[in-house]
Amino acid sequence: MGTYSGVSRDYAAEVILSSRPSPLNLPVPFRLDHVDHVIKTALDGHTKLASDHLLHPELRGMLVETASLLVERLETVLTRAGSGVRSDEKKLGETIVARNRIYDVLLETIWSLTGVEKTWVGFSDEEASKTIGFITGFLKKCEELEKEELGEPVVFRCTIASQLERMRLVNKGNSLVAWMAREMESELETEPLAESYVRAVEKTLNNNFYYSAYRSGLCKFGNDYALGLRWLRHLGYVQVSTNPVLAALAYEDDPYLWESFKKHVEENLRRQYPEWFSEPEKHADEIVMEATRFALLDNFYVFRVPFALSKYQDGLVSYQLNPLIADDVDKSVEAARSFAEKLENDLRVYDEYLFWGYREPREKGRPNLVVKVAAAYPSSVEIVRKINEMGIGQNVTLSFTVSQEVILGVAAMEGMAVAVGKGIMPTQTYDTNMGGRLEDHLRESVAASLLLKAVEKLGVGGGEVLLEKMADRLGIKGEEVSIFRAKDIRGKVELLTSRRLLGSLVNEAFIEALVSTGAYGGREQVLNMLKTFEDAVRMSGTYVARRVYEIMFSPSNRFKWVDYLMRKHRIPGESAELIINRIDLLPASKRKPEDTFLTLSRRNVTNTEFPNHQLAVVKEALREGFNMGDYEDSISRRIGPDVLEILMGIEDFVKAYEASPELNGLLKEVGIVEDYGDRGVKIADWPSYGPCIKTLQEFTRAYLTFRKRVLDLAKES
Repeated sequence: MGTYSGVSRDYAAEVILSSRPSPLNLPVPFRLDHVDHVIKTALDGHTKLASDHLLHPELRGMLVETASLLVERLETVLTRAGSGVRSDEKKLGETIVARNRIYDVLLETIWSLTGVEKTWVGFSDEEASKTIGFITGFLKKCEELEKEELGEPVVFRCTIASQLERMRLVNKGNSLVAWMAREMESELETEPLAESYVRAVEKTLNNNFYYSAYRSGLCKFGNDYALGLRWLRHLGYVQVSTNPVLAALAYEDDPYLWESFKKHVEENLRRQYPEWFSEPEKHADEIVMEATRFALLDNFYVFRVPFALSKYQDGLVSYQLNPLIADDVDKSVEAARSFAEKLENDLRVYDEYLFWGYREPREKGRPNLVVKVAAAYPSSVEIVRKINEMGIGQNVTLSFTVSQEVILGVAAMEGMAVAVGKGIMPTQTYDTNMGGRLEDHLRESVAASLLLKAVEKLGVGGGEVLLEKMADRLGIKGEEVSIFRAKDIRGKVELLTSRRLLGSLVNEAFIEALVSTGAYGGREQVLNMLKTFEDAVRMSGTYVARRVYEIMFSPSNRFKWVDYLMRKHRIPGESAELIINRIDLLPASKRKPEDTFLTLSRRNVTNTEFPNHQLAVVKEALREGFNMGDYEDSISRRIGPDVLEILMGIEDFVKAYEASPELNGLLKEVGIVEDYGDRGVKIADWPSYGPCIKTLQEFTRAYLTFRKRVLDLAKES
């Protein structure tokens, strides 16, 4: 590791990490032009904001000239900042920070002009390439300057290392973004570093399934996590699903974020909301919502560019309000309104810097927000409708069934129709299909049913012995052993067949338990039976997603929904078309790459992906023989009936797949006459449907755990 005058990489990294950006204040301080704005915003510590300022249609045809002026002025800035460095420690620190910020804004611009952002803006490949060339040439000069002064490009390397480290944090390294960081590292061994960096960015993006799929229009994608969004934006991601649980995971993954929130509490919240800290228990939910907002604020910032460029159709952040009031219409609607107003204040300031000097957009601060509404309650229909009437989008969540997703999707469209009637441009809205969680529930139900029948054949005593052996094979240890033994037979069976322990129906401990009873024949018979069930259950969520898509968005039904909106709400056809274009099915909670590959569509679908699932998809797409074209509009393609026949023998799948009486009444009014059955879960039964109960309990437990952590911080402050 090279050093010069006490400047090592460790020292530079420490100086960079300890630096803090200046606050954004209104009015925006004097700026001479766009180049001056980029430089001053970056030097104030807002490097990503400064880079995003260049992503505007008004710079089309002027980008190369702007980049030329930018590097010319930056050379002057660096020369001025570097004078007197050797003899002044304070000056040295300032120079390190200034260089880091200049490098960071330029590296981010390379990402954006290589990624899909250049397409969103309308920059030509030629002007993007020339601009990258100018930036690369300037960074090479910076490398040489640092080599002369420090023996090696210390600050430049630290800037890149910091970026890669942030990428590796996502989902504790088990993520597509972390994998991208590792791939880039392998390309950054040669010098000049600037050129190898550009090559690494190009290779990392061009070899990525999501980048290729988005650019070809195969589908839209979203991130089911609160970190790593900026790198995913470069791949074409346009939506992020978040909630307090995911905010808690972000704090766990990124210690810097938690430390920043602590400072926010001390420097801002105690002054703004003294009552929170005098009676923290009373204001616990308000404090945890602020902790959630703080964790997610960068997501809103990252997506301002696509939100503005798409006229509110892309760049949405799904935000879940307090799950403890999810069944209360008035409280939920007021909480959505309150959060949107608070967020608007943050975004108005940010937008003044982001769009400084541009004519568009005229509306600053409009939140790129969709509010998550839990489909676990009959009241969710009214909540969805009212939120959309305000022009705020929503994301139906805790939804597993055709009846939930279609009924609430229609409520969203009707709310948007009211908004249009009031002259409000509706925001994009999402209809989540939690296919993986339906799959989990069905697998647990099938496994529990099979195991209970086997246990009954042995009697109570023999059954207890069987379950003890299975528990041992599954590796239950410590305190969990006592919990297991305290349960009755059914409780033991439900614990052993949970997703966490069983994972798959083709689990050796489960196979051995069933074979030992003789209830289902020998090993070969049991294994064939379980493989058949496992293959069927793995497709359950996909079948539901496909049916929802068929009902709402198939060519034969699409015009019927447009006509329905026109008739019922007396809006023109173009407004009805806009509404149907602003609702997407959102396949979520994936368990395997096929869950993505089989639910792709050029229209009305956004696949939202968890970080480790993204990685699995990309790796699968890199396999020899994979052809992305094989999955063109895959959500509308027919798949074999054999698996569906097996699934229709599972009661809870029937409830998910068939229409309910209420839905059939709605479809008849719309003019959709296909027979979708009538055994689907009814609105009144949504709260008692198995996956709803399990998921709501899990989310509530996680929320309460996060609330305790935030409350403890408030009490310590």
